[in-house]
Amino acid sequence: MMASFFDQFASPSFAGIPLIAIALTIPWVLFPSTSSKWLTNRLETLQGWLLNRYTSQLLLPLNKEAHKWALLYASLIIFLLGLNIMGLLPYTFTPTTQLSLNMGLAVPFWLATVLIGLHNRPTHALGHLLPEGTPTPLIPMLIIIETISLFIRPIALGVRLTANLTAGHLLIQLIATATFVLLPIMPAVSLMTSVVLVLLTVLEVAVAMIQAYVFVLLLSLYLQENV
Repeated sequence: MMASFFDQFASPSFAGIPLIAIALTIPWVLFPSTSSKWLTNRLETLQGWLLNRYTSQLLLPLNKEAHKWALLYASLIIFLLGLNIMGLLPYTFTPTTQLSLNMGLAVPFWLATVLIGLHNRPTHALGHLLPEGTPTPLIPMLIIIETISLFIRPIALGVRLTANLTAGHLLIQLIATATFVLLPIMPAVSLMTSVVLVLLTVLEVAVAMIQAYVFVLLLSLYLQENV
């Protein structure tokens, strides 16, 4: 029984085609596209307003040099939102529950911010490894600790996204299994469990949105330190 709970995180395939490839391409359909019409419809207006609000809040603490990353970060959060939310639908696969995919997104973005800082502001970037006013005997130890914390950042990004989504999916499947098992035995308890399942599903939708936002927000904070 316990092995079947984790089968949902195995990458499925159909007719020799890995479904993870299809799942990765579906969110791109949701990207807002430009229209030649003079008057936009409600959906395009809502998409434009949400993107403007998101980018303005995300880039508010950043200087003008970092604003060129707005399109990339907006595309990334739409991509992650699409993967996280559509993964909650029945008979679907959530690619962001795979640590390899999340690390493949976190490491290049983190490495880009570090390389930009070393190229444009090397003294300022290296200054983060040693806080100001550090006693001389503690300098080697603090440099080692700060270096380790710097390299842990992409691991924390990938593990945070994977762990939150994996835990939510496991809870949903456990409670759904308990609901169906208790239905012929204790209908009243099964009804209460189904209410908890609905509330947990709503919470998981919120978690999927928040985790996508936190992922991109932390990347923007890393960028802020290097531009």
